[in-house]
Amino acid sequence: MVELIVGKKGKGKTKVLLDRVNGAIKDANGNIVYLDKSTKHMYELNNKVRLIDISGFPLQNADEFVGFICGVLSQDHDLEQIYLDSFLKIAKLENEDVTATIEQLEAIGTQFGVTFVISMSLDKEEIPAELHEKISVAL
Repeated sequence: MVELIVGKKGKGKTKVLLDRVNGAIKDANGNIVYLDKSTKHMYELNNKVRLIDISGFPLQNADEFVGFICGVLSQDHDLEQIYLDSFLKIAKLENEDVTATIEQLEAIGTQFGVTFVISMSLDKEEIPAELHEKISVAL
């Protein structure tokens, strides 16, 4: 399953994402991973959440990003949720169509029983229509 948190830069998406991940840890039966472009929010995350700073990995495009996600999944069979902050930046999708990558993550999530919660710096109107049903928060 994929959930989208959308809104322009500075609207509070990261705060919503952090609140969600910290709330989810209480009810989680498995592990939770938080991917971000830096370690800036390290101290705002519950210490049971694994933070991965993706800036340390030489990803060039969205396909490599999806491969990276598969690598994370392959190393943790108890992984239940993955939170992706600054998705357009970390997935190398700035000024690109996100549809194919979101669909890939949806398929991966279904296959492995993982929920992806994604924050994107786009207004709801900028999200492709076929993804509108995945929007859980629009700021």
